[in-house]
Amino acid sequence: MAGAQRVYRQRIRSTRSLSKMFRAQELIAASRIGKARDRMMHATPYSRAITRAVSAVATHSNVTHHYLTERSDTNRVAVLLIASDRGMAGAYSATVIRETERLIGRLGDAGKEVDLYVSGRRAVAYYQFRHRALAGQWQGVSDAPTVEVANEIADQMLAAFDPPAHEGGVAEVHIVYTHFVNMVTQRPQIVRMLPLEIVEGVAEHDDDSQPLPLYEFEPSSDAVLDELLPRYVRSRIFACMLQAAASELASRQRAMHTATENAEDLIRTYTRLANQARQGEITQEISEIVSGADALAAS
Repeated sequence: MAGAQRVYRQRIRSTRSLSKMFRAQELIAASRIGKARDRMMHATPYSRAITRAVSAVATHSNVTHHYLTERSDTNRVAVLLIASDRGMAGAYSATVIRETERLIGRLGDAGKEVDLYVSGRRAVAYYQFRHRALAGQWQGVSDAPTVEVANEIADQMLAAFDPPAHEGGVAEVHIVYTHFVNMVTQRPQIVRMLPLEIVEGVAEHDDDSQPLPLYEFEPSSDAVLDELLPRYVRSRIFACMLQAAASELASRQRAMHTATENAEDLIRTYTRLANQARQGEITQEISEIVSGADALAAS
């Protein structure tokens, strides 16, 4: 009995330490989620404006740009996965990795060869453990992405799409990330970034009842597209990273809240078991004393 009581007391101490750590992680995530959501919301007006501008150029000009044209000269495809750097976020990284694997499977069934780019230490470790080659990787900014890293990723995606087939160019660029709906719901999403599908972006952000403004292109629509389209890709990738950061923090806060509650339930269970063990020990000691007294009285 005494041994069991010591075991339960040790489990109570270790579980209480874990509960404090989970609670701290929950508070940290809760303090950062507000800033992540603000950054996500503040990036929306620029994203809408540049989407409308690109749509206007593509709609009101007869320019055929290679970022807007389907490629049939290669079967190679680039996939960018945006996951987390740290754990303790429930199934956040596992869900987006699973969605990426489904996309890779569909592309493979269509006869396409995939070049995988990964942002997030958890996903990088997942593929390195399985000896999967990565065309590019970024770590350390998943819950607080910067414009510099987003531009670096976008430039590498553009560099993969620009070359002709004999120089290793890809026909499509896909992004897999987690879309932030609210604090409870975050959904993995797949977006085909290149070739661009501008109409989809306009329908998502703009009211159909509002007509597009009139534009004049100087010096030419070709030059405007050459300048706008890379900026559009960079802003879209940065927006995806901001969505993923908010989703990661929300998932971590929710997971740590659940873990704290589970730890407190374990502490209550171990406390009850320790008390039962202590009562059993006291009962045994009383029985031994009574038995000894009876033995002395009989002698």
